[in-house]
Amino acid sequence: MSNIIDQLNEVKKRFSDDIFLSNKGLSNEVGIHVFCYDPREEMLVSSFFSDLIQSENQAFHLKECDLYRIFLQICEEKRILNSIPAMEKKKGSDYLLKQLQKAISPEDFVKKMEYEPHTHGDILLITGVGKVYPFMRSHNILDNLQHIFSDIPVVMLYPGTYNGQALSLFDEFQDGNYYRAFNMI
Repeated sequence: MSNIIDQLNEVKKRFSDDIFLSNKGLSNEVGIHVFCYDPREEMLVSSFFSDLIQSENQAFHLKECDLYRIFLQICEEKRILNSIPAMEKKKGSDYLLKQLQKAISPEDFVKKMEYEPHTHGDILLITGVGKVYPFMRSHNILDNLQHIFSDIPVVMLYPGTYNGQALSLFDEFQDGNYYRAFNMI
C-alpha cells in the first residue's frame, strides 16, 4: 500500500475491528502500534485523525495525547516555560536540552496521559512525536506507558519508519530501540 489515503482508510477499518479493540491476538504482548508515514504527509495525516477524533457513532473512541502539548503543559506547571528562550540564548541549545531532559521525565508525560476508566472501544492515540523531539523520545514514552494501557490499544502516529526494532524519526534521526510495538499496517 503505497498510497497514504489507502493506508489511512485501512487504519480506520482496523480501529473498528472488535479483535483490535479488545487487544486480542497479540501473543500476550501489549497492544502498542506504530502508524508510520512519510513526514511530508503530516498535514494530511493530522487532518484525517482530527476528523476521526471529532466523528461520532464509531465503534471506537480516540483519546488523543499530543506529546508537544503535554510538554508545554509540564513546562508551565514547573514554571520554566517562560525562561526557556533566555536560557537557550544565554547557555545554548545543548545546555537547554540537557536541562529540560533532567527536569521532565517520561513518567511526567505518562501521568498526563493517564485516565480512568478505560472502556471497550477506547484507543490511546499518541500524536506530536516530531514536535517534541529531541526533548522527549518516543521509545521512552512507550516504555513507560505499556503497563498503564495494557487493556486498550495504543497507536502512535510516527513521521518516519519503524522496522520492528528501531524507530527512525523523519527517516533521519535514530529515535531509539523498541521491540514491543507492531506496525499498524
